[in-house]
Amino acid sequence: MAVRIRLARMGKKKAPMYRIVAIDKRSKRDGAFLENLGTYNPLSGELVQFHAEKLQSWIEKGAQMSDTVIKLQRQHKRSSNVETKVAAPVVKKSKKAEVQPEAAVAQE
Repeated sequence: MAVRIRLARMGKKKAPMYRIVAIDKRSKRDGAFLENLGTYNPLSGELVQFHAEKLQSWIEKGAQMSDTVIKLQRQHKRSSNVETKVAAPVVKKSKKAEVQPEAAVAQE
């Protein structure tokens, strides 16, 4: 059986949502799928869910990804790299905190 990783449409009219699914290549677009690998909202352009581990396991088994899923995978990798590179916020000292101790010393 040839397995393909592609999008299956869900949602309502004029408000699409797509599932990223592993499905038999000969099945219909919205037919029975083997496994749900994520969810994509094209209106906002965000990946609602993305199971990278499951996707990788299907690729290792020989599944082929559609062009759209390849783009979504790249988008997920970029967004996850940005999240991991972001360090803890740096706390800046305010000028008021520095001025107040000097003012207290001057008053004494």
